[in-house]
Amino acid sequence: MTTSKPLSVSVVIPIHNEEENIPLLHQQLDEVFSVSGREYELIFVDDGSYDTSLQKLQELASRDEHVVIVQFRRNYGQTAAMQAGIDYAENDVVITMDGDLQNDPTDIPMMLSKIEEGYDLVHGWRKNRQDTYLNRKLPSKIANHLISRTTGFPIHDLGCTLKAIRREIAQELELYGEMHRFIPILAHKRGAKCIEVVTKHHARRFGKTKYGIGRTTRVVLDLITVNFLLKYFDSPMKLFGKAGMWCFAIAVLSGLATVGMKLFGGIDMTGNPLLLQTVLSIMVSLQFLSIGIIGEVCTRLYYTSSQNRHYAVRNVIRHDSHPPISFSSKAA
Repeated sequence: MTTSKPLSVSVVIPIHNEEENIPLLHQQLDEVFSVSGREYELIFVDDGSYDTSLQKLQELASRDEHVVIVQFRRNYGQTAAMQAGIDYAENDVVITMDGDLQNDPTDIPMMLSKIEEGYDLVHGWRKNRQDTYLNRKLPSKIANHLISRTTGFPIHDLGCTLKAIRREIAQELELYGEMHRFIPILAHKRGAKCIEVVTKHHARRFGKTKYGIGRTTRVVLDLITVNFLLKYFDSPMKLFGKAGMWCFAIAVLSGLATVGMKLFGGIDMTGNPLLLQTVLSIMVSLQFLSIGIIGEVCTRLYYTSSQNRHYAVRNVIRHDSHPPISFSSKAA
């Protein structure tokens, strides 16, 4: 009886000024994977650190063949570091986690077991979060509630970096801005089977947090972007065309009211504010329709020029006489 080979793992860890945490994190990860029997690689993305983080990573790479270092020229932010790590990952499953020791590597085997059960993405929930309430936990609760209500995706903790994702799913995603926190929602849109699990969380031991309450504004703006991508990316005319038609309807009503007031009330049309509203509504309507047309053209250029598709194929099953089909192009 043959047994299937365990899934191989790529752990992606953005690093920005974590010199004291790096050796301890590496030790914890080594302890987890040394007994797992899995092939693995540890991809540390140096996001423009100006302390000795890079030197610490180079020391690890010199004695551990599992360590891969991706060095940025400058600080680009956590989302860019996450995207770079995913792009360089070569194994079956991508694990994303923070480099500040607040995520616990001992949760990784449990998350991998969920992947092996058939899930495409497992995202953590820091149910007992060890952070300050006012500037970390409270904004996070508000943001998670807002995001869940807006997108219709039930989730408790989008801010948890600890996730396990099948590589083919992870590499379909396009991350920018603060989009790394929306990975479960973006993957769900692609048809990924997702599950949320409770994970451990520790207080920061060394260094300073890079995030505060000021980050909430960027998250809200990215939420607007994500909501647009979820609903209207494939057909922007559905949004802008609808807005244009509503403005045109307002223009028609205002125009009829203006004419009616002139014919039956003797009110001068040139001094009637409804006439200005009619003209303004027509102009806005034309602008919305024009934006919709431009958006439709851009969408078609996106799909045709880059060979992207607005669908994702999980598998193709044929008779044994046909060779298997592989999909290498990046889906939208």
